[in-house]
Amino acid sequence: MSQKKLTIKSWSEDDRPREKLAMKGASSLSNAELIAILIGSGNNRESAVELSKKILSQCGDRLSMLSKMTINDLQAFNGIGQAKAITIIAAVEFAKRKSLEVQTQKPLIQSSKDAFEYMRYHLQDLDHEQFWIVLLNRANRVIHTTQISKGGVSVTVVDPKLIFSVALEWKASGIICFHNHPSDNLNPSESDKNLTKNLVKSAELLEITVLDHIIIGQNSYFSFADESMF
Repeated sequence: MSQKKLTIKSWSEDDRPREKLAMKGASSLSNAELIAILIGSGNNRESAVELSKKILSQCGDRLSMLSKMTINDLQAFNGIGQAKAITIIAAVEFAKRKSLEVQTQKPLIQSSKDAFEYMRYHLQDLDHEQFWIVLLNRANRVIHTTQISKGGVSVTVVDPKLIFSVALEWKASGIICFHNHPSDNLNPSESDKNLTKNLVKSAELLEITVLDHIIIGQNSYFSFADESMF
């Protein structure tokens, strides 16, 4: 005899995601419970929360990996149709845009951690490499952020002339360079090291300071400045 699914409605009120959110606030819910609210229902064997846990399990319980899932990826789960898949993707995108909103405030960059937090949402979830620069004024406040190049899974070609052309256009005093490693291996390659040295030397001639070169992984980073590799 097949075991009957225990639905969310049969749970105690404190354990139901919607009721729990209403009584205790959104921060009291697990990631699976938040997703369960988005999808509304599970399938004939799993509740919405159980199905949400299965989805997260496939992502290694990492929201950064969930953000990479496509509509087709999500529809592979029994109980997730196109409408539910779109709802999840829209919610993830909304969260990402909220995180990026802080960039309109032109923040003060005082450390590699500040720089990482400022740029992580541009780079940490990509499946290919991109190279960005953040331009700063003399007070170390951001005046401009732009992508310089994008490439394949393990490399992107960077033209120093383009970097300094943009820096001069914005009359920047300092530059912080960023690129990502989709593999999550934060060790700089020889080409990363050579590029950084060349940029530092060239910048000195223009009276611009390369303050750091930061490699971004999924949830962490490598700073050339912190490691005294200039």
